[in-house]
Amino acid sequence: MALRTNPSERQRRLGAELRKLRTGAGLSGDAAGALLDADRTRISHIEAGRMDVPRNGLYRLLRSYRCPDGPLFEGLMDMAHDRGKGWWDEYVDVLGRRARDLAETEFRATGIRIHEPLFIPGMFQTESYARAVIQSVEQDVEHIDRYVGFRMGRQRVLTHDRLTSYHAVIHESALRVQIGSPKVMRKQLLRLIEVTRLPNVTVQIFPFEMGAYSVFSRPFMLFGGSTRELDTLYQEQPRSASFSGEVERIAEYDRMFDRLAALAFDPIDPHAAPEAQETRDSLSLIQHVLHELG
Repeated sequence: MALRTNPSERQRRLGAELRKLRTGAGLSGDAAGALLDADRTRISHIEAGRMDVPRNGLYRLLRSYRCPDGPLFEGLMDMAHDRGKGWWDEYVDVLGRRARDLAETEFRATGIRIHEPLFIPGMFQTESYARAVIQSVEQDVEHIDRYVGFRMGRQRVLTHDRLTSYHAVIHESALRVQIGSPKVMRKQLLRLIEVTRLPNVTVQIFPFEMGAYSVFSRPFMLFGGSTRELDTLYQEQPRSASFSGEVERIAEYDRMFDRLAALAFDPIDPHAAPEAQETRDSLSLIQHVLHELG
């Protein structure tokens, strides 16, 4: 069986969780290999995501690793059974592994929380806003069209059958940094209000007046797994991106997101009557920026 040279995030994560369980059970690579009638080299490849493990073999490993019945056991079996094929494979010609990993992780998540200090999150972007963002770093027209198509494709997570919960805390800067023209921004802000009519979407605005905490937090996403052990942290930089399944690190960002949500304005309620807005909230701030745009 040929080894993968570029495993997906799902494949790497499955391997990392198996390694964690094996070492926690005190089993050596040789002992684990014997369970599959193989040697430690095969276990090493499986744990690095370079090789699949058959479903019945994974079942034997998890039992021997003393993984209890329940969400973790079932989640790992599901990760191995899922071959990762999805709509994102249509973009393999222009997108790297990390971008496709993001789409797959979003699709599999039970819940998504995102903090964005500068841009409207991609999941909420209009096509014209997304195009203006991408044009700032890409000049090839054909590639721009493909990148925009991919970003629009990711938005199907908001309305697919499982209705993944999506909670965004967006800094006020993202409302005011002009991306494209004022017309593009106006349409984008109206879209931001519109999307909160979905029952699974919560949007809060973090205002300037609450200080620098949001800026120092930088952008990040938290993906819920079938159990907390399978949660994932995603951080994106201008030229790179990273995934982490480290429990302590995810707990740190859980606390950070809770703090951001506590400091931010109340969530947008698109159905609220104007007279009900006695104090500034996320909706009134967006409406104020819309008024400034004219």
